[in-house]
Amino acid sequence: MPAPCTRRSPTWSNAELLDLISIWGKEAVQSQLCSSCRNDDTYGQISRCMTERGHDQDTLQCTVEVKELRNAYHKAWEANAAAPMSCQFYKELDAVLGGDPTSASEDHCGYFGGLHASRERTEPGGGNLGQECGG
Repeated sequence: MPAPCTRRSPTWSNAELLDLISIWGKEAVQSQLCSSCRNDDTYGQISRCMTERGHDQDTLQCTVEVKELRNAYHKAWEANAAAPMSCQFYKELDAVLGGDPTSASEDHCGYFGGLHASRERTEPGGGNLGQECGG
């Protein structure tokens, strides 16, 4: 009997992860992610920015990897003292997520006092990441 077919996420290189974090951390991207519950278009734009930087990840791969990075950061943040050692890109993620433990939850935009509560939010659909893709 043949082995069951399993689909695994591709392994991301350090350069790909750093580019993803760089794109994901831009203010325009964060504003778009916070302006809507459905972020397929934003992750599609992130994927296009990754393509412009020479990487080949689709929208779903970018979505999944951002979620995995957010969860890894959250676990490291909870561990506190071991945080930088237990999360490879802790410093870069901390710059994006701001040391907020709620950043791993569904409230990552601060609607209930979390990460971006003090920042002004833009109207849904505002902004185009095409101009933000450059390093």
